[in-house]
Amino acid sequence: MMIRFHHTGGPEVLRWEEVAPGRPGPGQALVRHTAVGVNFIDTYHRTGLYPATLPSGLGMEAAGVVQAVGEGVDWIAPGDRVAYGGGPPGAYAEQRVMPADKLVPLPDGVDDRVAAAAMLKGMTAEYLVRRTYEVKPGDTVLVHAAAGGVGLLLCQWAKHIGATVIGTVGTDEKAELARSSGCDHPIVYTREDFVARVRELTGGVGVPVVYDSVGRTTWQGSLACLRPRGLMVTFGNASGPVPPVQPLVLSQHGSLYLTRPTLMTYNATRKELLESAGALFEVLDSGAVRVTIGQTWPLADAAEAHRALEDRRTVGSTVLVP
Repeated sequence: MMIRFHHTGGPEVLRWEEVAPGRPGPGQALVRHTAVGVNFIDTYHRTGLYPATLPSGLGMEAAGVVQAVGEGVDWIAPGDRVAYGGGPPGAYAEQRVMPADKLVPLPDGVDDRVAAAAMLKGMTAEYLVRRTYEVKPGDTVLVHAAAGGVGLLLCQWAKHIGATVIGTVGTDEKAELARSSGCDHPIVYTREDFVARVRELTGGVGVPVVYDSVGRTTWQGSLACLRPRGLMVTFGNASGPVPPVQPLVLSQHGSLYLTRPTLMTYNATRKELLESAGALFEVLDSGAVRVTIGQTWPLADAAEAHRALEDRRTVGSTVLVP
């Protein structure tokens, strides 16, 4: 059984259907899922913002147990616990065949649900704070959606490195959650001007980097929070895509840099994937970064999880259980 959609739209297009997973071919593995992660990118596939070939599966992140491997696969074996965070879509399934080079062996100390909640979001946090902009001790960084799945991990990881973390959230409850996860200065954007507050907290200088997964509604304010030659990292579209950008705007805000990174690019090779996952497992094992699973649903109820996610009724990570 798996979740599929035959046309794009709202959560109501998701269907719980019986689809045989098939047998693994060369370079593939059959995985029985024990936990599945939910991410905002799943809603982009469902709505058509990111085009998919229909009918399509959904989901980019899961943990489980290898059931069988295809020819040429000698780095994992049946019975191994594995996880993945990245394409191709189709994680909302009881079982699926995956490219074996996308699977990462799970250390004994990492629980399946934690792995399902952390792989895509955790490796996203890894490349953002270590490779897109290398956060350094003493930096002050701005994280939007600081109480979301990626936001909580970003706050903790940046704090672990030694940065001061400013974060935007929608409610007082989310502000407390962000604060408990390393956010030094949560800003409740529904009643505070986050640009003015960031400027106040930085003595008018601004921050060297903004991590923005919200998109359209925070775009202009994010640019105004950056110091000269700062880096604008727009890595999500929770409020809708950023409108077309005139390069001149970047010069007007102080010769800014702009990037629109993706995990798939940063972990394009197996070497990069294993190094990213290894860094994630290290901070999870040390306790420097903790995964907050705010809510779980049965896999068959994925549509309800999407409604909650899009209505901003979730905190931390969301996990589906087959």
